[in-house]
Amino acid sequence: MRVKQSSRGCCWWFLVVVTLALVYDAIVYTVHKKTEKSEGAAPIPGPPGAIEKKYVDALKIAMQFFDIQKSGELGHSKRFSWRGDSALTDGSQAKLDLSKGMYDAGDLMKFGFPMAFTATILSWAILEYGDQMAVVNQLDPAQDSLKWITDYLINAHPEENVLYVQVGDPEIDHGCWERPEVMSENRPLTQINKSSPGTEVAAETAAALASASLVFKSDFRYSSTLLKHAKELFTFADKYRGSYSESIPEVATYYKSTGYGDELLWAASWLYHATGDKSYLQYVTGKNGEVFAQWGSPAWFSWDNKLAGTQVLLSRLTFFGNKDTTNLGLQNYRKTAEAAMCSLIPDSPTATESRTDSGLIWVSEWNALQHPVASAFLASLYSDYMLSSGTAKLSCNGYSYKPSDLRTFAKSQADYVLGNNPMKMSFLVGYGENYPQYVHHRGASIPADAKTGCKDGWTWLERKEPNPNVATGALVGGPFLNETFVDDRNNSMQAEPTTYNSAVIVGLLSGLVTTSSAVQSFT
Repeated sequence: MRVKQSSRGCCWWFLVVVTLALVYDAIVYTVHKKTEKSEGAAPIPGPPGAIEKKYVDALKIAMQFFDIQKSGELGHSKRFSWRGDSALTDGSQAKLDLSKGMYDAGDLMKFGFPMAFTATILSWAILEYGDQMAVVNQLDPAQDSLKWITDYLINAHPEENVLYVQVGDPEIDHGCWERPEVMSENRPLTQINKSSPGTEVAAETAAALASASLVFKSDFRYSSTLLKHAKELFTFADKYRGSYSESIPEVATYYKSTGYGDELLWAASWLYHATGDKSYLQYVTGKNGEVFAQWGSPAWFSWDNKLAGTQVLLSRLTFFGNKDTTNLGLQNYRKTAEAAMCSLIPDSPTATESRTDSGLIWVSEWNALQHPVASAFLASLYSDYMLSSGTAKLSCNGYSYKPSDLRTFAKSQADYVLGNNPMKMSFLVGYGENYPQYVHHRGASIPADAKTGCKDGWTWLERKEPNPNVATGALVGGPFLNETFVDDRNNSMQAEPTTYNSAVIVGLLSGLVTTSSAVQSFT
């Protein structure tokens, strides 16, 4: 009996000791997180360092999808045997050359709103990570793809208060399944103007051209042209306010805007970076900021909502440029950006619950990967701002986090996309051994020598065989919340890629290929 009693007593004391140890560890961790600021900032990085091969390989693959999406006369840009010239007469009914630009997704539409966003993000990625792109020979392809879009956007703006925002009729286009090289259907043009305004798309186009003017600043004439159009479009967007999805209701089926205030702030922020004109800074920090910025309320970054991107972009001024702590507007952007960053770090007390069980940020069933990849891109940027400015910590409700915590989060989202997920599937087509084979993409699903057109081409959608052409670099929509993926050509919710998805994954991967100091100024 005593032996048994002694055994029970020993177990009881053992449990007490283990419990006390766990409590002690928790207290030590908490104190460590709360006092981390005393440890000082991490060393400021210098020029690009050692590269991470998996991100280099993924970046080189992701960059190729822009070539697949190009419209117009490809010339030296033809890099895939199954792609050729297409849409050469786009814009001709208005005596404009709108043959360039990029197709939106798996269809053959040119939607100006998300296309302009693609250009803005690609510009931002080049401005921030151009040196890292150059190390792995991806800067020239990135600039080439950007210019393919900005050439189109310039031509789409023939007058100060006129912008063509769409080429093609979605109903006609989505009634066909054909290669872009053989399409012969009517491709009408849609414009915004003073009587049918479209503030968000005009402002996003202004942001695209303003940011691109910085990318191409070594070409004075082209950069000046970009900036001229950007200024005019911003004035047009601001003076004639109205949502394009209300002025042109038919666009709401595909890219309905939830508001234009974020695009106005986003465009003005880019124009300030491009010009140094303080009136643009006053625009975002004054009354318009109070009305549209939603300070203190973090939002998800996407083609429709630019607030989180604006907050991070303006925060860089407080890290490197404007140290004026009396500018309450800038400080409000910084505080809101910090709140957004805190929500992304998994063990932060304010961490978002919008995640899958494996840790992927998950906000929407449709195109689920847009939000985690865009969030990770912003986290990578913010981490680099902190490192390069010698900022030691990010405070989240009394708990401190390092720049490395943000970078760890960014890597976790990238790694999930590249195959570190319960499905063991890469959602970046062409990367790894297991990636989607039935991508919802017209050109990829039809052999280059097929004789089918609009209506008889539907047979290719229904075929059971994998796509005959690999849509290299396509980032598909992604998994459901329960972390399943149905690789089916008819499953446009999960299996369709978008061009703007490519922009954010290129931005993210460019930030992860290596580490280097953030540029202090874009000019």
